Amino acid sequence: DLPDPLARKAIQAYYASITFADAQIGRILDALDQTGLADNTIILFTSDHGYHMGEHGHWQKTTLFENAARVPLIIATPGMKTAGQSTTSFAEMLDFYPTLAELCGLTPPKYISGVSLAPTLKDTAAKPRTSAFTQYASGYSLRTARHRYSEWGKNGNQGAELYDRDSDPQEMVNLANDPKQAKTIAKLSAQLRQRISESRRVPQGIKQIR
Repeated sequence: DLPDPLARKAIQAYYASITFADAQIGRILDALDQTGLADNTIILFTSDHGYHMGEHGHWQKTTLFENAARVPLIIATPGMKTAGQSTTSFAEMLDFYPTLAELCGLTPPKYISGVSLAPTLKDTAAKPRTSAFTQYASGYSLRTARHRYSEWGKNGNQGAELYDRDSDPQEMVNLANDPKQAKTIAKLSAQLRQRISESRRVPQGIKQIR
């Protein structure tokens, strides 16, 4: 939590920074149009993390709440039939490389992670993913169409969080200790731990240096 005067300054500075960034993006798009390069350029706009502006008493980014885990994402391609439309399809940052590779007619290496989001650009109802996976420090989170489920520590030994985003979009009521949610928690926990296991798998054909 921040004192109100400092909180107001932080919010003002944040709005100033995103206003400045928006103006620079506009300059880039204008230059693409003016040079004719827009007809042969794929644009992917995103950010490296979300940002808290006082929600849950947090500022900046280091949580597994939606505010920090969700990022803006805009993809535009020349002649795109779904231009200007939005989608509820999930995406992860790991998907950017295989998406751009497919759009450019390239074959990505087999050892990379992620899936191509190109089907969603053709049909906004397409669902290359059914959930999105996030990690921060010792915490892992799975976002599905209805829930956000997070575990902290090994196999959740430092706690868990479950939020029903249909009834609680601000993620204020943790249902992890609600007996009525036992089946939902068991299902989401299994899915989350599967994603954790996959994320730790050593890529074939390359040597990792940790």
